[in-house]
This record gives sequence, C-alpha cells and structure tokens, in this order.
Amino acid sequence: MPTSIRSATPRPFVLRRKSTPRTADRTRWPYDRFDRQVPPDLAPARGSRREIRNPADLEELLGRVIDATDSDVDAAIAAAADGAPGWADTEIELRAQILERAAGLYQQQLPALVALAVREAGKTLANAVGEVREAVDFLRYYAAQIRSQFNHTSHLPLGVVACISPWNFPLAIFTGQVAAALAAGNAVLAKPAEQSSATAALAVQLLLQAGISRAVLQLLPGDGARVGARLVADARIGGVVFTGSTAAARSIARTLAARGPVPFIAETGGQNAMIVDSTALPEQVVVDVLRSAFDSAGQRCSALRLLCLQREIATPVLTMLEGAMRELRVGNPAELATDVGPLIDGQARARIEAHLRAMRSQQRCQSPLSAECARGVFVPPTLIEIESVSELSGEVFGPVLHVLRFDRRRLRHLVDAINATGYGLTLGIASRIEGTVGEIIERARVGNIYVNRNMIGAVVGLQPFGGQGLSGTGPKAGGPLYLYSLLRQSPGPRWHTDQSARVPRPLRHFIAWLQQGDDPLLSANQRPQLIAQAGRYADCTLLEARMPLGGYVGESNELRLRPRGVLRGTARSASALLAQLAAALASGNALLADQSELAAAVRESLPAALRAWLPQAAPRYEAVLVDAAEARMQPLWLRQLCQQLAAADGAIQPVIVANEDYALERLLVEQSVSINTAAVGGDTRLLALEQD
Repeated sequence: MPTSIRSATPRPFVLRRKSTPRTADRTRWPYDRFDRQVPPDLAPARGSRREIRNPADLEELLGRVIDATDSDVDAAIAAAADGAPGWADTEIELRAQILERAAGLYQQQLPALVALAVREAGKTLANAVGEVREAVDFLRYYAAQIRSQFNHTSHLPLGVVACISPWNFPLAIFTGQVAAALAAGNAVLAKPAEQSSATAALAVQLLLQAGISRAVLQLLPGDGARVGARLVADARIGGVVFTGSTAAARSIARTLAARGPVPFIAETGGQNAMIVDSTALPEQVVVDVLRSAFDSAGQRCSALRLLCLQREIATPVLTMLEGAMRELRVGNPAELATDVGPLIDGQARARIEAHLRAMRSQQRCQSPLSAECARGVFVPPTLIEIESVSELSGEVFGPVLHVLRFDRRRLRHLVDAINATGYGLTLGIASRIEGTVGEIIERARVGNIYVNRNMIGAVVGLQPFGGQGLSGTGPKAGGPLYLYSLLRQSPGPRWHTDQSARVPRPLRHFIAWLQQGDDPLLSANQRPQLIAQAGRYADCTLLEARMPLGGYVGESNELRLRPRGVLRGTARSASALLAQLAAALASGNALLADQSELAAAVRESLPAALRAWLPQAAPRYEAVLVDAAEARMQPLWLRQLCQQLAAADGAIQPVIVANEDYALERLLVEQSVSINTAAVGGDTRLLALEQD
C-alpha cells in the first residue's frame, strides 16, 4: 500500500497511509508496513508531491514524497540551532548508548529495511541485507569511538551539520553520515537523495525511537538544487557532509567558500581500475571482476570501471569473462536468483545508453535481459574494449566495464595514466608477485587498494572508505579520523601504532637548526615558541604511520598515512612561514610559499639539506595553510582566498587554519590496503591457531 512522506516543522517527517490499490502482479512483501509507529501528522502539507516508484517495476507505486518548502528548511535550521547546545552537553556515554540502541532497532527492523531498499533503490536481497549490516556497523563503530577516545570538555562539536546523502546507499551512507555527526555532538539536518526518501524516513524514525530528540535530528526531503542549496548557504550550518557527484561537491564548496573555511567532508565518484598481471589466477579474476563491475548494477562509487589486463593473458581471461557475463541474470532484485538489478531512474539509464551508443563499435559483450526488464529501468551489463585510459572522459555510473590491454614493461606508465584521470577512490591489483603489488601501491594515488579480491563492500572499521583528488576530500568514513573533522576543537586523534613515534629526519634537522639560535629571522621570543611547536610535532607525527586493522581469516587490512605532496603556505612573516614549514616537514610535505621574497630569505637561512623542502616552484599543491593570527586580522582576505580556490576546476583544496598548531592528520592522506592473503599461498596467521 503506498505511503506519503513529507517534512514537517518541528517534526522531521511524516509517513501517511494511502488507499491506492496495489499493482496486481507485483511481488508481494511480508513487511509492507514500514510506517508502523509513525508520529501523528501535526502540520499541513505545503510542498510539492513526488511519486516513489519501484525502478524494477515502474507500475508499482510505493508512495509519495511531500518535499520540504523554503519555510520548512528555515524553521528546521532554527530548531536545530536551538537544540544543538543541549545535545553537545549530553554526556558521551549517553550519546554512545543512544547510537547503540538505534543499532539494535535497525536489526529488529531488518526485514522492513530490506524490503524498502529492494523496492525503492533496486537493491538485490543480498545487497539490501549487507546495507543494513553496514548501517548497524556505523552506529556501533562511532559509538565505541567516542566512548573510548572523546572527552566531554575537550572535544567540542561544530553545532549544526547538514548531511546530504546519495540514493545508491540509501541506508548505509545516510546512517553513516548522521551517526558520525550525532556522535561528535552535533545537531543534524539530513537531506536524503530524492530517489530514496522513504528509506531515509524509516531510518530517522528508528533513530528518534532510540532517543534522539526531534530538534537534534530532522529530515528534509526535496530537490538538492533547492533544499540542499538552501541548507548549505545558511550561516548557521557549521559543517557539511556530502556524498554524491564531483560536480555537486564543487558547487557546495563554492557556496561554503563565501563564508570562509567551513568544514566540508565530500566523498564523490571514481574512475576505478583493476590491474591484472600474468601471474593472477584467471578464475578468481573473473569472479572478482563480475562482482566489482556489475554488483548493484555498477551503481557504486567504488565499482570497477576499467579492467587492465596484461597482454599475454588478455584473450583467455576475456573469453572466460564474456562467458560468465552471458550467465548473469538481470531482473527483479526481489528474486534470489537475480544477479543484477535495475538502474535507479530513467535519467541514469539515458546517460548510460548515450555512452553505449558513442562506443557501440567497441562493444564486445552484453548480458541478456529477460522480458520482465521491459517494465523497469534496466541496462544490460556491457563489456567495451578501449586502447587508452584517456578514452574515458568521466565516470560511467552503471553496469559498463571497459577493458584495456597493457604491456608489462609499461606498468608504471599505466599507473601514471590512471592517476592522471584525477580520480583516486579505489584500485584493484591481481598479482601473485609481491614486488609488483608493492610497486603499484607505492605509485598509485588512491584511497582504497584491494589486492587479489573484489573492489567493493568495504567493511566499517576494517577498510575505512574514501578517496582523494576528484574522489573526495577525506577523511575516510568508518575510520579513526572521521569524527575529528566534525569537531571545532579537540586534542587530535590518538593513533595506536608504534610507527607513529618515528620523527622525520628533515624535522630533526629543522629543530637542530632552530636550537643553534644564530639566525636573525626570528626574535628572542619567537625562537623558543617555534622550537616548542616543532617539538610537539615531533611527539605526535603521523608520517608513514601504519595501523593494522582487523579482518576475516585469509585477509589482511591496514590503514596507512602518506604525505599529500606539496602544501601551499600563505604566511606573510618569517615566523609564521617557519611554523608552516615545521608542519610540512612533520608530515613529509614540501611547502610552496606565496611570498616569494620572504621564502627566498628563509631558504637562504636554512641548512642546505632543508632548502629543497621550500621550493621556488611546484606544478601543483594539495592543501593551503593559513596562520591563525593572519586569519583573524584579515577575514576578508581569507574569504577571498577560499573563493578563489573553490572557483578553480579540479580537486577541492582544503584550507587549514592553525589553532595553536596545525592538525597534522589533515596534512596527510589515508590509504587503506586490503589483501586476500589466501590467494598468494595462504594466511600465515592460521599456523598460530591452537587446536582444541
């Protein structure tokens, strides 16, 4: 029976039963009543109405969405601003308990959540169950993190956070964003994707039932260009969490830039590749490729888009892959036999079909479609062979796999070409040569690397997920650094690894030079302050830190922190520039200074071994450092700087303003590496297991 969903003030949503008859021949569900325990409808519906239809069967009307109006958004922001201080004052333990209670409610309502994910988002049953589990993991992971690491007086939230989530993970990403912001002590305004409002509504209902107050969590369904844009533009919003397209992330960044450096976590798409050499097991490669490329109809940001096969094995692997593709069952995701479900809507299908028409001459294989697919939004999984990475001008968000043959002697050039796309989300490696795997990992600029396994299904806490470059700003969702970007003040993360204690050699040389005390650039007061600051960096440096993470038997997971490369320093005084150089050295980055004459004077004073870390020129930089005192004295300049950076094409450049010190974790990028150890001879940890 269809349902209606709308925003309300101060209530975050309402689900109302309708009497529209059920489509006679559709699949019937035992858990249609996902609107049980719905709060009463206390406000009139004023927004526009949109229908929710099953993408696998467009004749099936699931319900209607009543979008939030401008006045709804304004009232919700006002209510959140009023409610935020009370939630920030809530004890850490109580926050954690509420999130864990919500996780329990999600588990109790698993059948209803699965039914919605299948019918509203076109998820297969297996994917829908996995999505509920991931959402539960997010709730429990962030609850455990604040309980073990946060202090009520030292970890201070941003205030009100806008969470803008996508349709392809309508429950997991939606819940992950909301849970993180709530765990950090923020009030949340949640704007789900237009295509998945019903799933979001049920999630919010369960979170409210767990104990979140209505002012602290509100749901605002509606169009992103209107509801989302109005949220982002409001000065009362202390931070934004977004998952979606690169273009939308840029638009949000440009809006926020008018206010200066506003915290913004963006996770966008990827031009994800898998590199397969001649030592890989073909049977395993085919299984991993099928799942990575076509699971969820290719509608994952981590999905495989480009399969790179070493020339010597390309033909036999492609023969096996094409045979396997012909066996894929595309159809109704409510049936257990279905491998690939529908696209989310007609616009998504139109984009994929346009790409397929443009590359028709290069198509090698398509999976068959059953007759029932005519009722929904389906595109057959398709294999296309290309000659160069450059033939892919952008992300193709659907069940389309491009294959490229490469010569082993040009492996480095291949990795460089993948890097040159600008995206940096996921990369797969299939090889049984440890040296080859290590070479690719060191050269690749991506957030998540999967070795001898499929490239999708990152597990919260085991494979923290997120990219770099055009694929996102970081930090990684489900990782140890994520919550700290949702705070306005904290002592920083505690990184539990012995390797974090290693002090970079350039930083040691820098401290020794400062301690000599014979350079006229610094005053008598500035020198000891800078020595103390560099010493704090030496104590907490995270450069090249590696954190072993848990995992299943036969799997190794590790989180690594690597330098960004080059940072831009905006300092206008010698002391401020040297403070920025200290932070750069502590994070293994070079510093490109805006003030060339000042930089030349500082460079001349530095020891010869350190001068290369303050280069005269660099082709690019990855983040911008701003001195706190200069930011306070010149707020207009800071806003203009943010606007100039946001107006540029390419990756979103973070602007990092020092508090007392620069947050070193923000000067690094996270890289998660997951290895199927069983594929290269077994898991040596099994040898240590005791027998009963």
